[in-house]
Amino acid sequence: MSGKPKLHYFNGRGRMESIRWLLAAAGVEFEECFLETKDDLTKLQKDGSLLFQQVPMVEIDGMKMVQSRAIGNYIAMKYNLYGKDLKERALIDMYVEAVIDLNELLMTHILQPADKKEQHLATIVDKATNRYFPVYEKVLKDHGQDFLVGNQFSRADVQLLETLLMAEECKPDILAKFPLLQSFKARISNIPTIKKFLQPGSQRKPPLQEKDLPKVMKIFH
Repeated sequence: MSGKPKLHYFNGRGRMESIRWLLAAAGVEFEECFLETKDDLTKLQKDGSLLFQQVPMVEIDGMKMVQSRAIGNYIAMKYNLYGKDLKERALIDMYVEAVIDLNELLMTHILQPADKKEQHLATIVDKATNRYFPVYEKVLKDHGQDFLVGNQFSRADVQLLETLLMAEECKPDILAKFPLLQSFKARISNIPTIKKFLQPGSQRKPPLQEKDLPKVMKIFH
């Protein structure tokens, strides 16, 4: 069996994408086993691979890990992306949890009915620009470092960048009022492992398209 982590999910972003980002940022090569049909998911459920009967699931270090936050925590700890002490870890957790909240909003935009899409986008922009982005802008301003926590690259930087790029896909000028976040985006995007992941042909997934929704729905419902 290969020593590479093996990711079990459909061929799209969803809750696995942040895990792909973390592994890529750590410079870790990984394999992907895509669920193509409902039967693929049922097989994993029946053979006992899924502790709570759901994906994402990552095979790593002899474990079959589920629950995306638990997987993210494990990878961050294993590859030194989790701060130098308990207080830094607490800050990283707070920043990451808020990013996940915004990420959930961004991920579900494609699922909104046509008559609700405009209102949903307005909610995304409002929360991003009034609740979340001002916090990260202030953090960068107050401690004047290149990274969110300490002066060390961490999971918080990786997941904030992922979400900034997703937000720009929804609204290209969403960072207009946040100069420090614009600089942060450019800086973190240039870290060699991240830069590689942002190149065409990497394992980063494109945004889910409406035409792909029926196929994804068939796997899970």
